[in-house]
Amino acid sequence: MRVFENKVLRKIFGPKRDEATREWRKLNNEGLHDLYPSPIIFRVKKSRSVRWTGHVEHMGKSRGVCRVLVGKPERKKPLGKPRLRWVYDIKMVLQEA
Repeated sequence: MRVFENKVLRKIFGPKRDEATREWRKLNNEGLHDLYPSPIIFRVKKSRSVRWTGHVEHMGKSRGVCRVLVGKPERKKPLGKPRLRWVYDIKMVLQEA
């Protein structure tokens, strides 16, 4: 998501002219974030998903949303690489913090 966000910001702001060499260049990530100082989308997404997980945990084990979050399906696994689940994303965010 971060790559997509930077790509959109580069399209919006376009290339900049370097004053010393008088050449056009693409903006780097820091330059983009200097021009657009609002919160980074992927960080907002991560923090909101962790907050939502906390709400689900307080709902109780009998609620359907909590059962989906912590439950494991009892069926045969499909062949191939396992799909990434939302729970794995939450675990990775919490490990980073």
